[in-house]
Amino acid sequence: MKYYNINNYIRYKNDLESSIKRLDDKEYNDHSRKELITRFMPLVENIGRKFATSQQASGVMSILDIIQEGNLNLIKAVDRIDWGMIEDSDDSEKTLKSFLSKRIKGGIRRAIDFNRGQMRLPEHVTNSIRKNFGKDKKMVAMFFNSIFLSIDAGTRDDDDLFLQIEDKSEPYNQEFLNLYLTSLLKQHLEPNEYEVLRLSYGLDCDRHSANQIAEKLGVKGKGAYVRVSQLKKQAVDKLIANVDHSQVLDYL
Repeated sequence: MKYYNINNYIRYKNDLESSIKRLDDKEYNDHSRKELITRFMPLVENIGRKFATSQQASGVMSILDIIQEGNLNLIKAVDRIDWGMIEDSDDSEKTLKSFLSKRIKGGIRRAIDFNRGQMRLPEHVTNSIRKNFGKDKKMVAMFFNSIFLSIDAGTRDDDDLFLQIEDKSEPYNQEFLNLYLTSLLKQHLEPNEYEVLRLSYGLDCDRHSANQIAEKLGVKGKGAYVRVSQLKKQAVDKLIANVDHSQVLDYL
């Protein structure tokens, strides 16, 4: 595999795009080993870009290091594919992607743990720490709820009253926060979900009310604002489900 530094990274993208275009449109199990690896290299980059690259989060690994590590683990995963299991699945493509993704993520995490410091812990220990009995996911939920749903403080249920406690912490760097939120929203949300959060929070514009957002999205009827609120909650839930704790670590 060629080595690509930051300055000529675009070559990697062009080479990969050309290689994928040359592949025949056929079933996955009809691909050769090399073709299958090439086919799923974009999946590696998509997974790799979900990992934070701050020094505290990934040690000394840059995004290119992470992608390279992911590709190495893709190769190992392709060699371990159980085609019988894939063919017996109701959705063979989804099962295959899930099989590869799990091993790519695991390999990247092991590399990050290795590079983070000199003391190495057994993988089951680091996995337990990472999962943190669900506390990390609760922190992610608190982050996105406080960012987006706190805007609607007047319409919350009693169960959400804890979010109304005055925040006396240091304020975020708003410019950096907005840029980072925009990247996360575009990565994980559908266009209408992205627009709802962008307009309600005012990422690159003034904040809009639910009725104003409904008008911009073309949602009509007496319950238009309710549909906007549903879209907002749906978008926030999707972010909580898909964003890793490490991706918002610096803001928690």
